[in-house]
This record gives sequence, structure tokens and C-alpha cells, in this order.
Amino acid sequence: MDARIQQSVVANLLTRPAAVQAGPFVLGIDPATTSPGINYATPRPGSEITPAAVTEMVAAFRAADRLPRLEYVTSSALELEKHLLAAGFTVEARHDYLVCTPETLVVPPAPAGFDLREPATDEQRIALVNAQIIGFGGDPGATAEDAERMGRLQSRGGVSVMAVAADGTCAGGGQAVPPNDGVSEVAGIAVPPAHRRRGLAAAITARVAAALFAGDGTVAWLEASGPDAGRIYERVGFRPTGKRLYMVLEN
Repeated sequence: MDARIQQSVVANLLTRPAAVQAGPFVLGIDPATTSPGINYATPRPGSEITPAAVTEMVAAFRAADRLPRLEYVTSSALELEKHLLAAGFTVEARHDYLVCTPETLVVPPAPAGFDLREPATDEQRIALVNAQIIGFGGDPGATAEDAERMGRLQSRGGVSVMAVAADGTCAGGGQAVPPNDGVSEVAGIAVPPAHRRRGLAAAITARVAAALFAGDGTVAWLEASGPDAGRIYERVGFRPTGKRLYMVLEN
């Protein structure tokens, strides 16, 4: 499963508008944003990693004017961490990843007063992105580029789900990338503080996974940022499976 998850990350980054291949690494470069959460690299699973390959990867980031940053399944490149540390990278985070299949998925009903739907217009996509930004502790500022990015994801077979409150406002949401060999990452599950503790995060996560499985998806995976998030995901059928590592080279 580790290899399948890692290969799905490679495939996803290759769909970025200006993806770059540097030795054993794929850099998912998007010219429309400098966000490190979008512009990052990952190694091809099982590739030989050398200090020279790390140097080439950093140079590719510099050429794209982006912060050198990686996300990857740790078992897919066992020697990579030591080479990155030697090159000046630091550990940003270590996360568990969890996996769900059609056999383990549990789909709860939407909480009373909320409707779960797929955004169909740019206005709805911007509302969803703003809800996600607020849910992660930021200030709303979604742009037309964000709407275009989400629309592109949907057009390629990805999934977006928004929760709409009775007053028409977006109360949270999440998405999943197009499946690769049946495997898809679920991400961006977020609910603003005003709508929390009602079961929305679990319902959104389950609805995203169900939409994947109704199409070409057979495995949905995501990361838990902490024990509380992990318990939410486990309630709808996600199971801890492996480890992921984030590393960054600060300017």
C-alpha cells in the first residue's frame, strides 16, 4: 500500500500546470500560486536517491522561484531523509496516513440543517475555498485562480464537496484528487469554528470518499494532523496504514 500511495502522489504532481522532473523527483509547480502546500516535490517510489539528486532537485525549485519542500511516504525512499538533512532541510511534520476502501466506508447522514453538495459554479468554489481557509485558521481571500484550480480538479475526475447551511453560507468542505490506479488522496477537510461539533467533518469526509468509490476510486487516503482528526476519520472507515514525512529547506 505504501508504494501505491506514493505513486498516486507522483501522478497527482505530474498534473500540475508546470510540473518539473528532476532526477528521481517530481516537482508539482503551479505558476498561479506560491503556496508550499501546492508547490512541493516527491520521489518516485523505489528510486535511488543520492546527494547529487537532492542538489538537482533544489536547483529546480530555485529555477521555479519556489521554496524547496517535499512530502512523501517514508518507506518509499528510506535514504532520502538523511540526504535532505545533510543538505540543510528540516523536518516540518510527520503524519500518519489512513486508508479507506468501499468495504470499510461508513456514510453518516448530513447533520440537520446542512446540505452536502458538489460546487457547480465558480462562486460556490470560491465560497468553499474561503470556508477551508477559515477552517485552517486563515483569513478568507480565495481568488478566481482557486476556483479555476478546483474546477480543473473536478473536470479530471476529482471530487469536491461543500456543506451549505440553511442561510446559504458554506459551512465547510473537502476534496479528493482524480484517482490514479484507483487510489486518490482526500484533502482539505475543514469546517469553520462556527459550525464545528455537529458531525460535519465526518459527513464531508465520508461523502467525498463515497463519490470516489462511485467512480473509478477503490482506495481513498488522507492524513491526520492529530489524534482528534484521526478519530473523526476512523469513525467513517479510515484506518491508520503508514507514515508520511514533510521536509523543507527554508530560505
